[in-house]
Amino acid sequence: MQTTKLDYRRTALIGLAFMTISAFWQLYNNEVPLMLRELIGNDKEFVINIIMSLDNVTALFLLPFFGSLSDRVNTRIGKRMPFIIIGTVVSVVFMLVMPIAFAKKSIIAYFIAVGGLLLAMSFYRSPAVALMPDVTPKPLRAAGNAVINLMGAVGLIFIQGMTILLGGESHYNELFTIVALFMLVSLVVMFFTVDENKLVAQMPPDVETEEERIARENQGIKIAGGERKSLFILLVSVFLWYMAYSAIETNYSRYAEDIWGLTNGAYSKPMLFASIVALISFVPIGILSNKLGRKKTIISSLGVLFTAVSITSFIRGYTPVLYLLFALIGISWAAINVNSYPMVVEMSRGADVGKYTGLYYTFSMAAQIATPVLTGIMFDAFNQAFNISFELLFPYAGMFLAAAIVTMLFVRHGEASPESLTQNKENPESTEDTEKI
Repeated sequence: MQTTKLDYRRTALIGLAFMTISAFWQLYNNEVPLMLRELIGNDKEFVINIIMSLDNVTALFLLPFFGSLSDRVNTRIGKRMPFIIIGTVVSVVFMLVMPIAFAKKSIIAYFIAVGGLLLAMSFYRSPAVALMPDVTPKPLRAAGNAVINLMGAVGLIFIQGMTILLGGESHYNELFTIVALFMLVSLVVMFFTVDENKLVAQMPPDVETEEERIARENQGIKIAGGERKSLFILLVSVFLWYMAYSAIETNYSRYAEDIWGLTNGAYSKPMLFASIVALISFVPIGILSNKLGRKKTIISSLGVLFTAVSITSFIRGYTPVLYLLFALIGISWAAINVNSYPMVVEMSRGADVGKYTGLYYTFSMAAQIATPVLTGIMFDAFNQAFNISFELLFPYAGMFLAAAIVTMLFVRHGEASPESLTQNKENPESTEDTEKI
């Protein structure tokens, strides 16, 4: 009987797909609004915001669908790899068309390219994320997810560096071409280094409880009632903390200018510091989570995040204290992300990891669609009635974080027991439960 350890090199290679996804979305969110301003005019910010929200609306419906579809696929190269290959290649094609259509000022061609790009990215996002839990034992998925998030951060840093180096909107063709090559090279490396079917075959079988066995035999592979309730509460919690954090992301730059007086790009410094701290903390958090437990780590991190957000709401000018507060925000947000997705897929079975991945993204995307609209309405209403607006941002976020702490207290499943780290792979008939509830 041998203690199972996470293969960091293999997990990093699996994370290449998520790295390309993160790189693309950084490029999309940075450059597409600027391109739209030139195509449809500077006086149509509301229309631009609606267009920019289409990616989340599209993902809300397509991510669960393609995640579930990939669960049912079986090919010589695996369940997820066909989606990753096709999605990446098609995305690259439309990505190369976008700057050409923009240069020709062809609005129709540009929007066809954007639509095709959003569809292609949705096609492989859930399968790409689901690949890690497919080939990682349940107790190690928090650490595995930390590595995946770390690879995503590498993608973000690459795009930020290329944008600064090339001058952003003045070199769209070069920028989009470099990102396309980055995605293709990553795909080739992943294809030749990750044998999905071989890795899945090496996985120890899921150990099911008697309750789960009865549910499977009577109704097909379905989770038991207790797990179903925990899954729903956990997904509600995901929705609540994304309502908080996405509100800050969406309104942060304007808040920093109006409330803290940080102009000419200086507002990015605290957030950049938070990103760097988060990048450094991903892997240690994954290791620590295996010792403390996922639920405890999430609730503790929500408490830290709530405290940092609450203190930040009282700051009315620039102060170095912001860097400390944003360091806490970066670490706590990283810890929440590292543990929440593994908790969701912990309640899945081997046949439906993609479906659960899609559910996770459905709830997070729903929040990212709802919170910009809700904060916009709130800011306008309070500005007209009381002459305040952005001052409400951090209290608004704190309210949803407090609600997430409460809901997480009622989650009873999603923890992997330490005993499952030492499963005997030569004894697949064992019925010992792998979770401590």
